[in-house]
Amino acid sequence: MPVWDDLVGQERVQTQLAAAARDADALVTAISAGTEAPAASKMTHAWLFTGPPGSGRSTAARAFAAALQCTSPDRALGGEPGCGFCEGCHTTLIGTHADVEIVRTDLLSIGVKETRDLVRRAQLSPAVGRWQVIVLEDADRLTEGAGNVLLKAVEEPAPRTVWLLCAPSLEDVLPTIRSRCRHLTLRTPPVAAVADVLVRRDGIEPAVAAAAARATQGHIGRARRLATDEAARTRRASVLRLPLRVDDVGGCLKAAQELVDAAAEDAKQVAEEVDTKETEELRAALGAAAGTGGRMPRGTAGVMKELEDRQKRRRTRTQRDSLDLALTDLTGFYRDVLALQLGSSVAIANEEIRPDLDRIARESGPERTLRRIEAIIACREALDRNVAPLLAVEAMTMSLRAG
Repeated sequence: MPVWDDLVGQERVQTQLAAAARDADALVTAISAGTEAPAASKMTHAWLFTGPPGSGRSTAARAFAAALQCTSPDRALGGEPGCGFCEGCHTTLIGTHADVEIVRTDLLSIGVKETRDLVRRAQLSPAVGRWQVIVLEDADRLTEGAGNVLLKAVEEPAPRTVWLLCAPSLEDVLPTIRSRCRHLTLRTPPVAAVADVLVRRDGIEPAVAAAAARATQGHIGRARRLATDEAARTRRASVLRLPLRVDDVGGCLKAAQELVDAAAEDAKQVAEEVDTKETEELRAALGAAAGTGGRMPRGTAGVMKELEDRQKRRRTRTQRDSLDLALTDLTGFYRDVLALQLGSSVAIANEEIRPDLDRIARESGPERTLRRIEAIIACREALDRNVAPLLAVEAMTMSLRAG
């Protein structure tokens, strides 16, 4: 199965990447043989993948990285790079290839220190593969200082190093960096295409897959989670009941508190799964022995404090991400209400709660619905500015009540 099969609804991007992989293959072959490299090439040393959440930015970057490392013998017979079966493709896709560094963060930002480590890695020659590939899945989280560090590496790349940066939009990346990258824009995949891949790749029942794809409006990751995780469906159903509970001030405040508490609980569950393991591994690495009552050696308190701070930042981001997901579902609710009010022919995402949508649509007009959508957007922006989550959500629920 070719590496491109996971790119859902991105035929144009797939064509461009496949052509670049072919030219990259020809370039490495020419260098190895000591012959002249092709004059015109679609390959370049830095790429920027942008697109809305769920469009498959990181999936496209990983597929391209796999195609660059493809070692299939069929290439010598004219086969396309990116077979999906060879060791180069397989190890890249599962994240164990020695020359492919996949960087994602569960923190709020990527700092200078981490970026300098990446730049040093990028200066190395490939150890076993054809290219040294750095996939930065959260390029939009680079601090300004980290972006300036990365700029130098992108300006003066090593001969066989490729940077693959992913971000929601061009504006999320420093202008000096994006001007030195080849830009690929991914679109939101069609709902039918997402449902098809859930059935084909994950063995999900067609009806469940169609409902999940429709509910998430083409977001592949969220659709897969919704189709396979009962807890995720329960949480989403709870969020979609919120517009029915803001008839008075008490209901607004209670709904806001429950929404924030649910996000905090999500963050706590993730922390319990990850933090304990990380802490124990670090304690063992620093020499905390069971026979000493678990006491840490001298001079290690700073390292443990650094880990605790990083875990705290991760919990903050997890809570924000959970809240943002809830707000996205809430936006979808009012988007459906607006479609009903305007008599639009677009498909309703939340068909399973059609009676609730009809009720809200009858009780208000399009102007009030738009103001409610704007209130949700304002809440998301407030959370980005580090406003206390409860205050931001309470302000939103009060605005939803007022319309």
